Amino acid sequence: MLNAINEEIVHIHGQPQKLIIFLHGYIDCADYLEGKIKKFINSFDNVAIHMPQAPINCEILEDKRQWYSMHRFDPNDDRKTVPSMEECVEIYNKMTLGLEEAFTYLNDYIDNCLAEYQLEDKDLYLCGFSQGAMLALYTALMRENKIGGCVCFSGIMAGHQFLMKHSQSTPDVLLIHGDADNLVRFEAMEFTKQNLETLGSKVETYVVKGGQHRITEDGLDVAADFILRHSLNQRRVA
Repeated sequence: MLNAINEEIVHIHGQPQKLIIFLHGYIDCADYLEGKIKKFINSFDNVAIHMPQAPINCEILEDKRQWYSMHRFDPNDDRKTVPSMEECVEIYNKMTLGLEEAFTYLNDYIDNCLAEYQLEDKDLYLCGFSQGAMLALYTALMRENKIGGCVCFSGIMAGHQFLMKHSQSTPDVLLIHGDADNLVRFEAMEFTKQNLETLGSKVETYVVKGGQHRITEDGLDVAADFILRHSLNQRRVA
C-alpha cells in the first residue's frame, strides 16, 4: 500500500486494556517525540502506547517526516502570518485532501493495532502534536465508531468545512494550546472548540501560560489525567 506505516515505537505496560496512539508533528519523527513524552508514557498501567513514524520524508528536512505536505497547500507558509483567523482557516481548509490521504493509511494502521490487542474503538485514544494533532482530530471525527478520546497539542481543526459536513462520530476531545504559540495561533483553540461542540463533541481545554509551539510537562499531565478519567468512566459504564 502506498505510504503504509511500517515504522513505530511501542511501549506495552501490563495487559493492554487501552491503546494510545500518539502522532508526531511536521518536520519531526517518532524518536524525538518519544524523548519528549517519557513522563506521559509512564503514567499508565495495562496500556499499549504506539508512536507511529509518518511514512513520508519531510519536504523541509529529509531526515525528518511529515504526515502530508504543507507546502503543497501553503507554499509560502502564509498560515503563520496572515492577519485574520478567517484567512488562516481558509488555508487550513485547503489541506483536506492531504488529511484524507493520510487518514487512509493511518486508519488501516489503527485497525491493525486494535485487532492485535483485541480492543475496540472505545478503548482507543488518539493524541497528536501540531500536524499530528490535526490528523489525530480528523481521524477521530472520521472513524465510523466513537473512540475513547482525542488529545490535541497545538493543533487546529484543519479541513473543517469538510468535517462539518462529513464527520462520522463525536469523540470527547481535549485541546491543549500555548497562549504564546508562534506557529499555530492561539485563537485556533477556540475556533476548534466551537466547531467540535457544534458537531456534538464534549470538549475540554487547557491553556499553557506563556507556552509556545511545543509539548510541555503540564500539558502532558493534563493529557494523562484526561485519558485516565475517561478510561475509568468507561469501566464504570461497562
